[in-house]
Amino acid sequence: MAQTSAEQMRAWQGPALFSYGFRPFFLFGTIWAVVAMLVWLAALTGAIDLPTRFDPVSWHAHEFLFGYLGAVLAGFLLTAVPNWTGRLPMVGRRLVALFTLWALGRIAVFFSALLPAVVAPVVDLAFPLVLGGMILREIVAGKNWRNLIVLAMLAVFTLANSLFHYETLRGDYAAQGMGLRLGLATAVMMIAVIGGRIIPSFTRNWLARTDNPARPASPMQRFDKLVLLAGIVILPLWVVQPLDRLTGIALVLFGVLHFARLLRWQGHHTLSEPLVWVLHVSYLFIPVGAFALGLDQLAGNSGTASAQHLWMAGAIGSMTLAVMTRATLGHTGQELVANRITVVIYLSLFGAVLARLSTSLWLEMSYVSGLLWLMAFAGFVLAYGPALFLQKPAKRA
Repeated sequence: MAQTSAEQMRAWQGPALFSYGFRPFFLFGTIWAVVAMLVWLAALTGAIDLPTRFDPVSWHAHEFLFGYLGAVLAGFLLTAVPNWTGRLPMVGRRLVALFTLWALGRIAVFFSALLPAVVAPVVDLAFPLVLGGMILREIVAGKNWRNLIVLAMLAVFTLANSLFHYETLRGDYAAQGMGLRLGLATAVMMIAVIGGRIIPSFTRNWLARTDNPARPASPMQRFDKLVLLAGIVILPLWVVQPLDRLTGIALVLFGVLHFARLLRWQGHHTLSEPLVWVLHVSYLFIPVGAFALGLDQLAGNSGTASAQHLWMAGAIGSMTLAVMTRATLGHTGQELVANRITVVIYLSLFGAVLARLSTSLWLEMSYVSGLLWLMAFAGFVLAYGPALFLQKPAKRA
């Protein structure tokens, strides 16, 4: 029986794609982000009618937040949990089965109008429930209690997905419903918690390697805990009362706290390394999005879709690309240096977010945003897909 991660991965005689959890979920999650955007742009022009029970905007939102992000979360957790617990990673047939469950969810949601009403929710929710059960087993077996918070956030994220399905079946506009807000708020908290660990850590390592005397504040100090506790109060307030004046004030405070937290990580010293500064810029979308949502509500505006995109496409889109590029390089034995294509990927994503914000002035910018989005995610598939699909696991993995 294999005794180490490397031995277990080498013992797998099947495709390299299923030799580690990040491989299939990073690759096909990103492919799905490309396919879903192409389908969305076609639906936006009236070229196709979607065979789903979701209205087109709600399907577009669901498949990014719960489809794409669900895959990236799986890839991240299946890679991180073995490091947290000291236990073996999921490899081979079990990984194939879990990935298949995710793929069936995407198919069931897309063709949900042709299926009995209960089928799409059951199939789609099976994936995060099974994933959560696997993660719980590993955390308990490894007695890694401090990371139960990540499992708790996954449980809330799954609850948000079920609420999104319920709102859709009830005939509500789920793209602006409580399910989406709860899922988005949970994703923001995930970035705050996990990003609060990895960003100062990676920044410190890079500054030390380049002999820069600057150092970020250590992760999870008293101030960080205060910021996270504030989020536990403020984000649910936004989920339940998104247009309340008190919520607007609270969101502005939320933005101030996270901006102050980001400044403590010394990101301005990392401008020569894209793999590091992209993490800081990605995190910046959390306070900027909070400011936009809060000020929008204080100004009496009811339409918050553009402001929400600062969290949805900005924070989630850029942070996931940042983590996936770095993790793929590291776990496939490559040097942790961003090449030109990687920089283009990052800049295309940032351009997509900015273009989306301008759609209130020029509706045509939604197509520009979509094209830049495709450049970012198709760029990841082209640049990192071969390593994820074919390259043998690194010996140090």
